[in-house]
Amino acid sequence: MDATIITQDPSQGQSVVTSKQAQVEVIAVPMIPFHSHLDQLLHFSCLISSSYSIPVHFATTATHLRQAKLRFNSQTHLQNPHIRFHELPTPPFLSPPPDPNSPNKFPSHLQPTFEASMQLRHPMAELLREVSATARRVVVIHDAFMAYVVQDMATLPNVESYIFSPIPAFHGLLRELKDDHKYPHFFEELKAIPSIEGCLPPEFINLVVPSVAFLSLAAGTIFNSCRSIEGTYLDLLEKEMTSINKKVWAIGPLNSDTKGDKTKSNSRQHRCLEWLDKQAPKSVLYVSFGTTITMADEQIKELALGLEQSKQKFLWVLRDADKGDIFARDVERSPLPNGYEERVKEFGMVVRDWAPQVDILGHPSTGGFMSHCGWNSCLESMTVGVPILAWPMHSDQPRNAFQVTNILKVGLAVITWEQREQIVTSSTICEVVKMLMASREGEEIRRKVEEIGGAAQQAVKEGGVSRLELDSFITHITR
Repeated sequence: MDATIITQDPSQGQSVVTSKQAQVEVIAVPMIPFHSHLDQLLHFSCLISSSYSIPVHFATTATHLRQAKLRFNSQTHLQNPHIRFHELPTPPFLSPPPDPNSPNKFPSHLQPTFEASMQLRHPMAELLREVSATARRVVVIHDAFMAYVVQDMATLPNVESYIFSPIPAFHGLLRELKDDHKYPHFFEELKAIPSIEGCLPPEFINLVVPSVAFLSLAAGTIFNSCRSIEGTYLDLLEKEMTSINKKVWAIGPLNSDTKGDKTKSNSRQHRCLEWLDKQAPKSVLYVSFGTTITMADEQIKELALGLEQSKQKFLWVLRDADKGDIFARDVERSPLPNGYEERVKEFGMVVRDWAPQVDILGHPSTGGFMSHCGWNSCLESMTVGVPILAWPMHSDQPRNAFQVTNILKVGLAVITWEQREQIVTSSTICEVVKMLMASREGEEIRRKVEEIGGAAQQAVKEGGVSRLELDSFITHITR
């Protein structure tokens, strides 16, 4: 077996992996078309390739590779010579628009894209055989939902796999624990946790069931999280996984590795950052519900009025959910009340295109974030010390929101999950916005999240707990 050493390159401040034989190579397989899944695994791929000089093959469809690159916030990382992009052939798929009036806010209009992704198994098998023929070891890092697609790795003797989790360890632990008597204090703390009812529609569940059978092929799970945020749950999950000979690493938050990059794609030119430059520190509420949420017209109008009535400064990214192919555009809806943008122009800004969220959250003027509580958004907000107004819609978001508001106490709930079918009124929105942005309670929440954010930023620096876990993962796969 090779001797593998992780050393410091003093000129670059990077860890470098050296080996006596042919290199270990990584194949990264993201889920499509969710941007947060694509983006997090692309961040991880860039981190491995740039910091450890390990060849990484990032493999997905041509459409979604183009999407991931377009929205990625560091062109420098994409130009690293150790990362190679593969466009996997996929059959044509329908790309219908989202339905704003759907009773379930899960983006079911993406079902044709999910189904097309299951057709990537055979081109993925070809890539696996090609890379494994020349590498000493091939390490497949894949989204849990893509376990079916990468199953043919089991036929190759020098291939091993790891699940990349874009959701928190907290959620993973709840999924693993079946016996509420095993950790009584843990379950006592979680009595108010939301049910998973209504989080995912049956047609999506039926599609991903085949992947479940292949999850056991993975030797461990990598979380975009850190022990300063989720230490208790990571420890418990690690205990559960060790009992079945699986490993756990927490290497996040990944969004901090491109902070300060002067070549960020599109961000420096975006007009919303110029507007933020003119506002007072921590005075602006950023409002965005990610790439999978489409609100009904009635709800958008209530949100608009609530923001207006609060008289708090706000930057609102008002977009429908992504289509399966974001490059097949439709006419955008315009559901705002007549004259709204003119009325709020002194203290509010509405953006209808893609906006650079990492830069917005990291801007000194941003003091709060009204969010759907996708895990990527939660991490990006907490890492820079911005408190959250939690408004979950589907998937892991209700439990992420619970963790944000009830456990970490770095945010306030706009509504509870049990109220999800109700229209949130403008008066409710006005009240919770003012509570976060202009009250003593809001100040205490901000103090707490700034403390957590500072610890999270330290975690990914050299010698920090997340960086040490990343070094441990690299040592393990290059053993």
